[in-house]
Amino acid sequence: MMTSQEQLGELLKSKKLTLAVAESCTGGLVGAAVTSIGGSSEYFRGGVIAYDNSIKHDVLGVPRYDLDRYGAVSDPVVCAMAYGAARVCNSDCSVSVSGIAGPGGGTEEKPVGLVFIGAFFRGKTQSCSFLFNGSRSSIREQSVKAALDFLIGIINKDD
Repeated sequence: MMTSQEQLGELLKSKKLTLAVAESCTGGLVGAAVTSIGGSSEYFRGGVIAYDNSIKHDVLGVPRYDLDRYGAVSDPVVCAMAYGAARVCNSDCSVSVSGIAGPGGGTEEKPVGLVFIGAFFRGKTQSCSFLFNGSRSSIREQSVKAALDFLIGIINKDD
C-alpha cells in the first residue's frame, strides 16, 4: 500500500501540478515527507516554516487582523498561509498546517492536539481541523498525514 506522500506525488505528477507547503507546528515535517520520495523535484517547489506569527504575516501575507482576532491556530490563518505559500513559491497547489502539538500551550478553547490544515487549489482555499491525541511527536506525525490526505482529497474532487 502506498504512503500518503507517495499517493500525493503520483497524483501531482499525473496532473502536472506543483506543490508548496506552509508549516507551523510540524516544523518542516510535511516538506520532509514530500521530499522523501525520489523524483519529488518534479512537483515540489518549496515551503515556508512560519513558526512565528511575524513570519506568517511578513512572508506569507497572513493578515494581522486574522492573527489577532482568531489566533495562529485557526481556519482563516491556515487558509491565508496556504494561499501565501502558493504565491511565494509560484505553485499550483499548497497545504498548510498550524496547531498545538504540546505538551504545553493548550487552552480550554484550543487544547493540545488541535490542528488546522489549509489547502489552496484552483484559486480557492479550504480548511479543516482535527483534535489529535498522543505525544508531541505523534501529534505532529498525525498532522503530516492528515495534511497530505486532505490535499489528495481536494485534488481528486477536481476530476
